[in-house]
Amino acid sequence: MSSIVRLSSPITPFIIRLMDVLLIWLAGYLALNLRKVIQVPDVEFPENLTGYHSLIAGAGFVFLVFSREVYRSWRGSALPMMLMRVAATWLAVIGALLLWLFLIKASDDYSRIWFGLWAAIGIALIWAERLVAYLLLRILRRRGYNLKHVALVGHGPTADRLLKRLREVSWTGFHIAHQLPDPNELQLEQLASEPLDEIWLALPLSDADAIRKTLHGLRHTAASIRLSPDWFTYRLINHGVSDVLGIPMLDLSASPMTGINPSIKWLEDKVLSIAILFVCSPLMLLLAVGVKLSSPGPVFFRQERVGLNNQPFMMLKFRSMPVHTEASGIRWGGSAQKATTRFGRFIRRTSLDELPQFINVINGDMSIVGPRPERSIFVEQFKYEVPDYMKKHMVKAGITGWAQVNGWRGDTDLHARIEHDLYYIENWSLWLDLKIIALTVVKGFVNKNAY
Repeated sequence: MSSIVRLSSPITPFIIRLMDVLLIWLAGYLALNLRKVIQVPDVEFPENLTGYHSLIAGAGFVFLVFSREVYRSWRGSALPMMLMRVAATWLAVIGALLLWLFLIKASDDYSRIWFGLWAAIGIALIWAERLVAYLLLRILRRRGYNLKHVALVGHGPTADRLLKRLREVSWTGFHIAHQLPDPNELQLEQLASEPLDEIWLALPLSDADAIRKTLHGLRHTAASIRLSPDWFTYRLINHGVSDVLGIPMLDLSASPMTGINPSIKWLEDKVLSIAILFVCSPLMLLLAVGVKLSSPGPVFFRQERVGLNNQPFMMLKFRSMPVHTEASGIRWGGSAQKATTRFGRFIRRTSLDELPQFINVINGDMSIVGPRPERSIFVEQFKYEVPDYMKKHMVKAGITGWAQVNGWRGDTDLHARIEHDLYYIENWSLWLDLKIIALTVVKGFVNKNAY
């Protein structure tokens, strides 16, 4: 096997850390000077800057302590996610400093405008540094520097996918130094003696014997060994590794609502629902009067739906149909042909009949954003007809969702709707929720598929 020329630089992470500290200091001093030219009525800036200098000096080192995740390898990382991680860490440092000043009762000694400028300038400078470093590393890696030398062991669709992906993102700096589709024991022992950074095993999980023999043949290597299983043969949701009772377990299908995520989701739901109900209460009162005058019967329509963990709950709507509409039987679809009152057609077309579901959110049965819930009788039917249908119940049902803002609501294709629901569960974040809420406001109320 051919020898490998190592051109990677271990000094790069050190340079980035040093630059971060210097830029944080620079941002602080720039904010000190910039605040002097901003005219803000009734705000006095203190002239003694000793405390400011101390905060600036300490903030850079606090950032290094907070930023363990920031300095993970950039190789193969998505640039937007990397920038968001850096910004979140820097804002956490600013928040920690403000909390510390509050606890020692010194917060009034510092200009809040200066803190805001410092935070904004700091993000701008660190982002600019990351972008420059990112572009420089791409250039260097294309010229053979800062590479990670990899051996690929295995063949088939998984290996082909890895090679295709490497061709698409060649700037990441992974270099396939050796490729062994079906190595014997001697070839594996020779590979183990190579000065490689990593060895990737493209072997199926079902072939435990091949994995065991390969690991035995590579037992003397100092390279990192990574297994790339044939994931694409499975439908995985939020796959990762969890520590259970001190034992690592591979997540094949897991809810994103773990760790701090449930608290974020709970706070989002409660704060926004209370605000929306408060703002919409006059409108809801008018809608209730309209429902009552349009036909005899209750204002609210209650119907059993299936939510989180397959648990049933009673979902609320403003009643849009005459009482006993389904006395002749329950059927799915055909919403446009179901009997509705004149006022009921209006509130269904505009989705105003959904407003009482914010009460469901306050009660904890639903979330503002999530897969739309279905009736129990249809859940029992669809779970056999639509692949992965039941995975939608890994999170709370929502008033709106990724499927709905993409047009998949009402009598539309169930398979496409579930694909969108699973995308939402796999990619959940607070930002995705806020994006869906914004899209619902812009285009989600009136929809051709809403009945």
